[in-house]
Amino acid sequence: MPTANHSGTSHTVFHLLGIPCLEDQHMWISIPFFISYVTALPGNSLLIFIILTKRSLREPMYLFLCMLAGADIVLSTCTIPQALAIFWFHAGDISLDRCITQLFIIHSTFISESGILLVMAFDRYIAICYPLRYTTVLTNALIKKICMTVSLRSYGTIFSIIFLLKRLTFCQNNIIPHTFCEHIGLAKYALILDVMLIFISYTLILRTVFHIPSQDARHKALNTCGSHVCVIILFYGPGIFSVLTQRFGHHISPHIHVLLANICILVPPMLNPIIYGIKTKHIWDQVTHVLFPKVK
Repeated sequence: MPTANHSGTSHTVFHLLGIPCLEDQHMWISIPFFISYVTALPGNSLLIFIILTKRSLREPMYLFLCMLAGADIVLSTCTIPQALAIFWFHAGDISLDRCITQLFIIHSTFISESGILLVMAFDRYIAICYPLRYTTVLTNALIKKICMTVSLRSYGTIFSIIFLLKRLTFCQNNIIPHTFCEHIGLAKYALILDVMLIFISYTLILRTVFHIPSQDARHKALNTCGSHVCVIILFYGPGIFSVLTQRFGHHISPHIHVLLANICILVPPMLNPIIYGIKTKHIWDQVTHVLFPKVK
């Protein structure tokens, strides 16, 4: 967002540049954006449909995955169509209210996804370390409270910042060298504590797994965590790297910072349903049944 002062009239319309210094390559850059969106939208929608309609997938792990898929749809839809409009039609103008709304949706959804990944780590911890108590710990009442807590944390964290941002004036310039309105500093809210807790969860999980005497049982336990670990790396990896480059990479070209921020938006929503579809047998069986009903 532009730097604010109080010496003139505040801008009410801003102009998004897309990828700065690469304007002549926008048409080529739009291809991965388009592929990401046409993969993420049907992929996550199919995942939600299967989980909500198949009684065999009513376990907490799949309900949390359904929440993650919903957040991915919101994140993709809030950002990628606008980026494509900039790349294809040079439609970069955005009002201040719309810009602040987009910033709120992006970062509240980002924090929600981080919270969901943390909850999924807790789910795997209970399933592996206390398997006999799994159904008594993760009751429907607790799941509802978890969902409400994740939502309240994400919206509550960002709302106060957005409220203060709304009161500022923006007078220096109205050019935003990006494809969407964002503030990378807000991502720190979702990174530090959640990453630490997820790390602790998997440390306890690994300690339990390596004490299992049966090799087949160890392999099965680790396999149940494989999809989640891949999604964690896809989500936090680019985000942490983007934060670090913003903090320490002052010599890095601006378009690199923008590309990294877009990777955080493009990659997880596109690959999450693919990872869970391939690595989770129950989901894969249901996907093949829905897409190829006549194949036995």
